[in-house]
Amino acid sequence: MTASERVRAARGALTMVQAEPFNAEAPPEALTTDITPTELHYVRSNFALPEHDGLLHVGGTVANPLTLTLDDLRALPAVTRAVTLECAGNGRLGQTPLPEGEPWGRYAVSTARWTGARLCEVLDRAGCSADGVDVRFQGADHGPYHQHEDLRFVRSLDLVHAADPSAEILIAYDMNGEPLDADHGAPFRLIVPHWYGVASVKWLERIDVITTDYAGEFQVGHYMYEWPDRPHEPVTAMRVRARITDPAPGAELPAGTCTIRGKAWSGTGPVTKVELSFTGAGDWHPARLDIRQEPYAWQDWSFEWTVSRPGRYSLRARATDAAGNVQSEVPPWNRLGYGNNAVEVQHVDIR
Repeated sequence: MTASERVRAARGALTMVQAEPFNAEAPPEALTTDITPTELHYVRSNFALPEHDGLLHVGGTVANPLTLTLDDLRALPAVTRAVTLECAGNGRLGQTPLPEGEPWGRYAVSTARWTGARLCEVLDRAGCSADGVDVRFQGADHGPYHQHEDLRFVRSLDLVHAADPSAEILIAYDMNGEPLDADHGAPFRLIVPHWYGVASVKWLERIDVITTDYAGEFQVGHYMYEWPDRPHEPVTAMRVRARITDPAPGAELPAGTCTIRGKAWSGTGPVTKVELSFTGAGDWHPARLDIRQEPYAWQDWSFEWTVSRPGRYSLRARATDAAGNVQSEVPPWNRLGYGNNAVEVQHVDIR
């Protein structure tokens, strides 16, 4: 099987949003497991799959510029972490009026087990200068983008964040125990826990420490919350969110007791509470939240629901995190449609 045939085969189980560059949502069943199989993990790309020379250059304002190969990265102490990644545009179709951007539904979120070298260790070996402010990450992918004839995908993080060992930012080369495939950023990519997926630059080819705040297109042009009534804000940490995974929307259930299950996640602290409601303006009932097994991954929750009266019921789940953030009832509209974490509604019919 050729490389292109492997790519096409891996894409077959996903729900395509755009053919080229390939963007696709995970299928609903991908949210029922702790770890999303690689072939079911959502894919987000701004440009076509790039060529990569297999080298990672680390430079800018550093004492010891580096050129690293995949073998060099594998020779560093390896770290494996389960990390939930969510596209910042996940749920864009739920906003009214419909914002600009890819028409993502509800399934641009997945959790994989990533293995790689710690970014802080690479930066330490390079020797960041005292006047460093930001760390700029450049992917190999590029192409036409809005008014740009040819633009590379480049993002940045504050140096304090990037160099913090407790942040556990990875330069990942394995996904779920196998080498990265093309759609997920081979040969290596960034994995930034807690942040929306845009920060986890794929096909990483350059890391530069710079002495000013980076202000590229994907940093301050797009991936900004352009609110209609308050100052713009950068897209950073994932907003708190709960999702019902079972029963499926529109399911028919027998009267009696059934178990409602779901996932919850947040980039601003562990989820501390999930509640359910069964009417449009009804009371909220606490669900059982499983103990979080992984610090950067979604959590399971469940609720034993007993219902005897036949009819249609609305199911809503909302999450609260340790920082006190609670899902809103109304999608937080912004011009580019980012960060929609509004409480979702689905119905079931009781026979």
